[in-house]
Amino acid sequence: MFVRSHFRKPQREWVLWGVPIGMTAVAGFLIASTQRQADYADWYHHWITAGFGASVALSLERLPLKHLKPLLIPIYGLTVASLVAVRLVGTTALGAQRWISIGTVHIQPSEFAKIAVTLLLAAVLSKHPVKQPTDLLRPFGVIALPWLLVFIQPDLGTSLVFGALMLTTLYWSGMPIEWVVLLLSPLITALLAGILPWMIALWIPLAALLAYRSFSRKRFTAVVTIAIHGAMAKVTPWLWMHGLKDYQRDRLVLFLDPSQDPLGGGYHLLQSMVGIGSGGLVGTGLLQGQLTKLRFIPEQHTDFIFSALGEETGFIGCLLVILGFALLMTRLLQVARNARSDFESLVVVGIGTMLMFQVVVNIFMTIGLGPVTGIPLPFLSYGRSAMVVNFVALGLCLSVLRQSRRPFAGLR
Repeated sequence: MFVRSHFRKPQREWVLWGVPIGMTAVAGFLIASTQRQADYADWYHHWITAGFGASVALSLERLPLKHLKPLLIPIYGLTVASLVAVRLVGTTALGAQRWISIGTVHIQPSEFAKIAVTLLLAAVLSKHPVKQPTDLLRPFGVIALPWLLVFIQPDLGTSLVFGALMLTTLYWSGMPIEWVVLLLSPLITALLAGILPWMIALWIPLAALLAYRSFSRKRFTAVVTIAIHGAMAKVTPWLWMHGLKDYQRDRLVLFLDPSQDPLGGGYHLLQSMVGIGSGGLVGTGLLQGQLTKLRFIPEQHTDFIFSALGEETGFIGCLLVILGFALLMTRLLQVARNARSDFESLVVVGIGTMLMFQVVVNIFMTIGLGPVTGIPLPFLSYGRSAMVVNFVALGLCLSVLRQSRRPFAGLR
């Protein structure tokens, strides 16, 4: 899909390096602020882990991604094995079994699974693009087992990342947008079945019409679409009661009105919104937030670090972080379009999806526009595995940039 063109001279990339390092630096102060009243203080580990991750990124920057292709199956297999090991010997914390402990180090395999799935999915779609419905079996086969192993940990947030990753890479590889919508449509049916059941009578015929117009076997696909959506509408109540933990159901419902349980499931959201609102325009200043100091928000240094940012840097600080992520995503799209191969382009798009999906879900969660899903904010939330994975992702994108050239046409 790409044509021959001139090579670009390697150059230091200030966006792909500057945005993550700047956010990591600020995050160190925010994490330190959350630990002012704690019995321990390990905020500096955030910077140490980032330093290690940056060294890995520098190494990956000099490694052409084509050299990784023979290793993709072993990497994927090792990742699946580590996820199975979590079920067998994993460490449980906060109601989930997600970590493997090696001495004092806790490794979260689901974080590394995101990179392994991205690489193998990009390789499969670059060699076998989806041109007919049966071609979807390959990408589904890549993502199905890791997704299931992560979902049953349970880790709903990371499992959602896998879904977003697959849909975006399918679209970028050339699959029609109508097919992407149809793949997403059963989830919409499930949501409507639980929230607005009367809407199903309108939504299912609309999905069937889209299928009728999008495929050559029009009647068959329309009937199959109706059957799938009807089954989803029937099974959703059972999945709601038996497929999710109690706290997961609370998280998915209470964000609509956290005041229903202000001392329980809604506590995180209420305190987070109060903290962000108390920062005003310019905030209280780093290490000066009183709600952050008094630890009103549980796990603030991880999933709710954005609330500390809002209190101590205010609207201006939050806006700068959001603009920084927007700038990072814009640059990643440029790198993807200028990549030398479809494989490299898909890797960058997959990484961009992984990062930006987490950004949107985490920020929406902390300001009360979405449910609490346990998704960290890239480069800002405390977490060793997540930080290393973020810098590994950065290194892969820098490798693509280093090898890139200006193409005449790209995937999208």
